[in-house]
Amino acid sequence: MSTTDHELSAADPVELRQAGVERDAVPPVGEEIHLPGASVLPLVVAIGITLLVIGTTIWWVWSALGLIITVVAVGRWIRDVRRDVDELPEEHGH
Repeated sequence: MSTTDHELSAADPVELRQAGVERDAVPPVGEEIHLPGASVLPLVVAIGITLLVIGTTIWWVWSALGLIITVVAVGRWIRDVRRDVDELPEEHGH
């Protein structure tokens, strides 16, 4: 049974010696995976687009309201993403 790199990096040094693996042979743990926080903005954008489309057949005011909601929500969403990207470490190759 082969041992994966992830298992080796978390293994006890004694277990590594018994497996015949040097501690230096195990690659270092990489950077943490960045995940954005939870947000209601995708739902708000979907509601705005829905109102925009429904308003084209029912009443133009619904379209105007949907357009305003969509533009504001997309603007906030972009601002949040920019802030998240600015918080990433400089050595992050993006």
